[in-house]
Amino acid sequence: MSNYLVVVTDDRFGGYDEEREVLKGVNAELKIYNCRSDSDAVAAVKDADAVLVNLQPLHSDIIGSMKRCRVISRYGVGYDNVDVDAATKAGIWVARVPDYSYEDVSDHALALLLGCVRKIAYKDRRVREGGWDLKQEQPVHRIKSRVLGLIGYGAIARALRRKVSGLGLSRVLAHDPYLEPETIRKNGGIPVDFKTLLQESDYISVHVPLTDETKGIISTGEIENMKEGVILINTSRGPVLDEKAVVAALKKGRINSAGLDVFETEPLPADHPLKSLDNVILSDHTGYYSEESLKELKTKAALNIVEVLKGRKPV
Repeated sequence: MSNYLVVVTDDRFGGYDEEREVLKGVNAELKIYNCRSDSDAVAAVKDADAVLVNLQPLHSDIIGSMKRCRVISRYGVGYDNVDVDAATKAGIWVARVPDYSYEDVSDHALALLLGCVRKIAYKDRRVREGGWDLKQEQPVHRIKSRVLGLIGYGAIARALRRKVSGLGLSRVLAHDPYLEPETIRKNGGIPVDFKTLLQESDYISVHVPLTDETKGIISTGEIENMKEGVILINTSRGPVLDEKAVVAALKKGRINSAGLDVFETEPLPADHPLKSLDNVILSDHTGYYSEESLKELKTKAALNIVEVLKGRKPV
């Protein structure tokens, strides 16, 4: 007889060996659902002692239906699909896994940046079509002596700063209003205000969570403050960029190119204008992914639950 019921709301992994092994520590039963609606979610979680959630939105009405839940543990760094205020009012912990994929996401951001600088995806497409001698179509500029700006300076941005250290950049600027300037300096960045970062960076990479404060942090006004021909990278959350403004700037060449792993609507709609642009590299919100990061994510998400069910705080 199990002591606890733990529910997975949306099945994105197929296998749950890591979770089951961890949950043995509290003799918990794991049930897997693949909720397609709020009503599905209500039915799945109403008797759960703990919930593991991936992309399923957990609104206040769903959280209000939870009779026994003590912790919601999100598979991932962000938690914008969970109504934290409603969970707090209900006395339910909301936990996440902030440290499982910073090496992977920073790898992905670097790959997108280098791909944009060297026009790799464009050249691949054109060579397959029979093209050659493409330098007049999309000119390439040397990385050495350029300036990289990092919006947000948490673990992922710091890992990216470490990885670009051999590229010969003149400066790596960082803007993070939640960090003391000395903390940024100690971790290899140059602290600047937001406007300075926009104005002086040749490359900009975004590394912020999605909050009311960061939604649309890059829009028309910010783009107008950027250098002509800036390269923009986003591996954080889609809505931190105003996609219409970014598309318009890419079409005009105001933004030279963009490497985007995340979007306002996911999956990216078939008719989305980004798909028609040759100066964009697109990927499928998998910056977090490696086989190693998935194992770590699944294990740590389950550990959050074990800690709470043992009467402690989530990791």
